[in-house]
Amino acid sequence: MGNICRSPIAEAVFLDIIKKRGISDQWKVESSAVIDFHTGKSPDRRAMETLKKFGITDYTHRARVTTIADFREFDYIFGMDNSNISDLESLAKETKGKAKIGLLGEYDPEGHKIVPDPYYESGTAMFEQVG
Repeated sequence: MGNICRSPIAEAVFLDIIKKRGISDQWKVESSAVIDFHTGKSPDRRAMETLKKFGITDYTHRARVTTIADFREFDYIFGMDNSNISDLESLAKETKGKAKIGLLGEYDPEGHKIVPDPYYESGTAMFEQVG
């Protein structure tokens, strides 16, 4: 939602995977918010702690909002929950972009389609579930 918890974790993990596979030059990966609430801020400290636990220590990020241009530039735009999807679909109506919209969780091998928002939780346990 605000690009400081779930989506930066997803971005960092994906960037780490493609880096380890040596295919970073074949991908453009960015995360963004559906609301302009945390623009310019770094990820939540608990998100960064979670990434560190998974060995991802070189990730930097500043929150940004999804733009109409994103729908033209990217092939896929993923949301974490149905509310994100609804917001993204509304924004997509304003453009003739190529991006396909879908839930990131559709690709979860464990079948968890919705990625819960850990922002209001204390500690890092729910952040680790996101990662």
